Amino acid sequence: MFHALLWPNRSLSRRGFVVFVGLTAALLTLPLLPALGSKVLWVLLPFLLLPLAAVWFAIERSYRDGRMHEELTLWADTIRVIHHPARGAPREWQANPHWVRMIRYDKSGPVPDYLTLTGAGRTIELGAFLSPEERVALYDDLRPYLLGAGGIRK
Repeated sequence: MFHALLWPNRSLSRRGFVVFVGLTAALLTLPLLPALGSKVLWVLLPFLLLPLAAVWFAIERSYRDGRMHEELTLWADTIRVIHHPARGAPREWQANPHWVRMIRYDKSGPVPDYLTLTGAGRTIELGAFLSPEERVALYDDLRPYLLGAGGIRK
């Protein structure tokens, strides 16, 4: 009846990453130009390469963490959410949609428009990595399917 694949927004493409690191490297070499051919170059070089390596590592880490995603599938008799973290084994939750409650916390949750699904004795968060607008859109898309089954609370 309903299927959604949720993943974090990637604001910097791989091509943008290459351009950004290349420009950063070019700008960091400017202070080295007057030191070319002297021993000062070798003193300054580690202090200029270290920030470049840190930026590279941080953006690469962000890309690895961006592989996290959630898969939401709703059938007439089952709702299932599979959370695939960036590292580790996937976690799965499923319940009978007739008894599932979807709750959207406008401002009282850990993030704006926080979404939870409650059923089968557990409460799970849904799309915590999405923007508030994306969580509202997900809530609006999923709401008609759960209205006839379980409860919806805003």
